Amino acid sequence: MRSRTPDRLCAEAVDLAREAAEAAALPGAVGDHIAAVADGDRVVTHLFECHEPGYRGWRWAVTVARASRAKAVTLDETVLLPGPDAMLAPEWVPWSERLRPGDLGPGDLLPTQSEDLRLEPGYTGEDTPPPNAVVSEEMEQLVDVEDADVSAGPPSAQPTVPARGSIAAVAEELGMRRARVLSRYGLHSAADRWDEAYGAKTPMAQAAPAPCVSCGFLMPLSGSLKQAFGVCANEFSPADGRVVSLTYGCGAHSEAAVMPKPPRPAEPVVDETLVEPMPLHPERGGGSVEPDMPTEELGHS
Repeated sequence: MRSRTPDRLCAEAVDLAREAAEAAALPGAVGDHIAAVADGDRVVTHLFECHEPGYRGWRWAVTVARASRAKAVTLDETVLLPGPDAMLAPEWVPWSERLRPGDLGPGDLLPTQSEDLRLEPGYTGEDTPPPNAVVSEEMEQLVDVEDADVSAGPPSAQPTVPARGSIAAVAEELGMRRARVLSRYGLHSAADRWDEAYGAKTPMAQAAPAPCVSCGFLMPLSGSLKQAFGVCANEFSPADGRVVSLTYGCGAHSEAAVMPKPPRPAEPVVDETLVEPMPLHPERGGGSVEPDMPTEELGHS
């Protein structure tokens, strides 16, 4: 059983412990003696203040010991340990948990785990029809025709033997045979992330005159996501080119404030059948004269 009381000879070996600490530290980095802690029978650790820059609150710990019935104290180890008020680095977090959206730059590679919950196998082979099924026979006949048209010789003579009668061959031809596709968990995770950024609870949507579901700039998505999300195609919207919830909205809604068309002026009307009387001498209060009257008749007025 370990003794709580430090060994007397080991506790008195303060100078030996200081010399060991000064040999390991920079000059002037070892401060005053703080305490002597018993680590076991005839094993004591001396603590000294640390004046190293950047190690505030740390302590030099020098452990000394002596053998049973021996009076000579020997040095065990010298380390720098944090104290109760020490400045410590943040707890280490794996890179997969430190990564945040937008951290990926050009040339960076982001590996995905083999058991990533956001992904699931794209093709497992479970839907392959039995060998004697009608679908399998029809697909096998189509493969025979394609082989006869493309290249001559048996399939074994080709560089790659075609997988006849398999859905994987048709899926690969159509470009749909991906190793992994988005799982239901990955789909829901993406939907929650999009709804949090561009959803009904955002301040922009709360102040919008109408939701995106009635906006002409909304481009609906395909598949099951079209029931809740779309892509904004308004260059003046803060969500331009982003996936938005149908309940999102902004001030750039297509029907928020439709500008009225300017009034179109009426066509000018020129009536050439009427004669407008014009005053001859308005300053003298003279009468008016018709523009088409002869000059002789003006003297009789």
